[in-house]
Amino acid sequence: MQQAGKGFDLFPAIDLRGGRVVRLRQGDFSRETAYADDPVAVARALVDGGATWLHVVDLDGARAGRPVQTSVIDRIVAAVGSRAAVEVGGGLRTSQDVRRILDVGAARAVVGTAALEQPDFAATLVAAHGRDAVAAALDVRDGFALGTGWVRGAAGLGVADAIERLAAAGIAWFEVTAVARDGTLEGPDLELVRSVLADGRARVIAAGGIATVADIRAVRDLGCAGVIIGRALYDGTLDLAAALDAGRRLGVRGAGGPGS
Repeated sequence: MQQAGKGFDLFPAIDLRGGRVVRLRQGDFSRETAYADDPVAVARALVDGGATWLHVVDLDGARAGRPVQTSVIDRIVAAVGSRAAVEVGGGLRTSQDVRRILDVGAARAVVGTAALEQPDFAATLVAAHGRDAVAAALDVRDGFALGTGWVRGAAGLGVADAIERLAAAGIAWFEVTAVARDGTLEGPDLELVRSVLADGRARVIAAGGIATVADIRAVRDLGCAGVIIGRALYDGTLDLAAALDAGRRLGVRGAGGPGS
């Protein structure tokens, strides 16, 4: 299985809502596009195509504050977990939720709301599972890292403050999404990415607006450890094989099978 390391990884995204694979535009649940009714088949196709990481998000869980799509996620991990690493986020707000998802075979749990609100929670997770098994989601809108399913009016924490608190708690991995660009194919928010990378403790996986190989190259050249790709793959704007081929030239892991 692919393990976290010092290279650069591609993370095809599988966002789950109501048992389907969907994408939201700018984190807005009222602006949803459904792409597939069989998430397990999508996961298999991505891994068959060469992906060695998958980024799976329980959107219903993010809104409900507890895991909702557990059975679907369990089936995804069972189907592809021997060939690819699966990271899971959305609604993981207790130590028990995180332990469960790791126990079923996920490689990494991505926590947001609870970690932002309670840095001690993040510290407990790192102590229990190790730094590579836990990532913090920084979903950023207007300079603030948001939780609670990114709803308008949700309380946020300034990005620099969020990084300081979470890094002090032992978090090494930060998955940074520019909410205003998510699902827009408008390219990454390089200024945001650069600001997070300025804290040398943060290993950054960038998301939001990724549409082209040039976008992948841009975030990698800034120093990111990976990139999450969603709508561009489903709309056909960015072909997975082409992204992985470019990954070989860029030194991106995930282009040559597990352990590459």
